[in-house]
Amino acid sequence: MKPLVTKRNNFFPFLLLFIQPIFMASNIIVARGGVEYVPPVSLAFWRWLTVFIILMPFFFNEISKKRKHFREESFDLFLLGLMGCGICGAFPFIAGMSTTMANMGIIYTSSPIFIIILSVLFFKDKINLSRIIGLVLCLLGVITIICKGELNYLLNFKFTSGDLWMLGAAVGWAIYSIFLINWKSSFSLMARFTLIAFFGAVSLFPFYLIEELYFFNTTFNNNFLFWVLFAAISPGIIAFTLYTKVQKYVGASFAGFTLYIFSIYSAIYGIILFDEPLLHFHYYGAALVFVGVYLARKIFK
Repeated sequence: MKPLVTKRNNFFPFLLLFIQPIFMASNIIVARGGVEYVPPVSLAFWRWLTVFIILMPFFFNEISKKRKHFREESFDLFLLGLMGCGICGAFPFIAGMSTTMANMGIIYTSSPIFIIILSVLFFKDKINLSRIIGLVLCLLGVITIICKGELNYLLNFKFTSGDLWMLGAAVGWAIYSIFLINWKSSFSLMARFTLIAFFGAVSLFPFYLIEELYFFNTTFNNNFLFWVLFAAISPGIIAFTLYTKVQKYVGASFAGFTLYIFSIYSAIYGIILFDEPLLHFHYYGAALVFVGVYLARKIFK
């Protein structure tokens, strides 16, 4: 699918690139703060169920009238819900239990690289030398973050589990992004998002039950209510809606630029809210990532 806007002098779509990550990065706040009060899978499940409950009354008529299309698109909607809400919903919250906001933000910026790979494999997008060099540099940057700047971590496989969960979320977001824009839908943007949220909750439900039975119990109190509502509204409804609009204007590949700004906002949130330091390996990894992004994105003119 071709983007609607590619002209450099159109300001609004590129302004969205900087606004959307403000809300998207607030997901890292939930991942670091919310999991102290609500178990990670429970938080993800109730978040997306809440999104569905909030939006469904507004789009019930459209969804009801398009029942035939719902059946036809059910697999697509389930996969989008699994990737965008299931994996990208639960993995960051699990990661937040054992890694920092700066790590989470920067590692998540590997997702556009996976978007390029998926675009080439599934939709035959062309990749040139500039993109290949950018891809390599970005992956090196991600490895630097995961390894904490120490080669011994890589050689001895001493990775922080939270970093690996976050890398899994980055892959899930890439799959969600590339199929979201390339799979056509008969539903409006928000009606489709409502159904994606529903299938996201469905995909998380079995794992929520397992977590409740064998790992953590959810306490339904004011803290639960605050974090679920915050997660549903800011990094949920607002961030996902804006991201879909950015994709509509500039395409999936360039919309990935939001994640690089996302890493900056995440680090700022970490410094302000959680007193996290920025260490030397963050600078080295981020530098590699941003240089790689410049080269990988150079094709978008």
